[in-house]
Amino acid sequence: MKQLLASIIFILSFSTGFCQSFMHGVGLTVIASTKGRGGSGDLGFGEGFTYSPRINIIENDKFSVSAGIPLSIGLSISTSTTYDIYGSYDNTSIGLIVNAPLICNLNMGRGSTKTNRQKFGYFVGAGFGYHHGDFVSDIYDPVTQTYTDSYSVNAFGPAANAGVRLGVGKKHKNIEIKLSYMKALNETKPNFFGLAGLFNF
Repeated sequence: MKQLLASIIFILSFSTGFCQSFMHGVGLTVIASTKGRGGSGDLGFGEGFTYSPRINIIENDKFSVSAGIPLSIGLSISTSTTYDIYGSYDNTSIGLIVNAPLICNLNMGRGSTKTNRQKFGYFVGAGFGYHHGDFVSDIYDPVTQTYTDSYSVNAFGPAANAGVRLGVGKKHKNIEIKLSYMKALNETKPNFFGLAGLFNF
């Protein structure tokens, strides 16, 4: 995948030239995670804000190739079930999350550049992501007969996103709807799914 992306960028550079146009947007994000700390029964949902800056490395009238870091910060609520010799226990966690992938996108149509005035646009891209979570958990310990625990999760792994952009006004401003995915490579290999709505300006 990395070799294919590098080849595309290399070939396009001969016809379009290199640019450094800066574009950005803000919005809301919902992040779902599966198979986190505690095993395959874990399930979590988070909500937060996203700031999405990007630089167009290559661009022309119809498309661009960009590099960006859509940074999301929010709160999450996770549930899981643990088992021991005493039985099963339902656990609930609340935490602060940070999601920050480095993504290279191919952008088409609206929102691809500051000069594109088409009504509709779309994009697809891939890269590498980082996800952090600080959690305070309602986990029952039958030995101490207490419920509270706390822990941190730091995950790294390949990431991808895709979405559409709908034009707003006469300039390049647009509303973006994006789906994202990250597969962590750490111990429990959690999956992170994202749905975001942003206003790009």
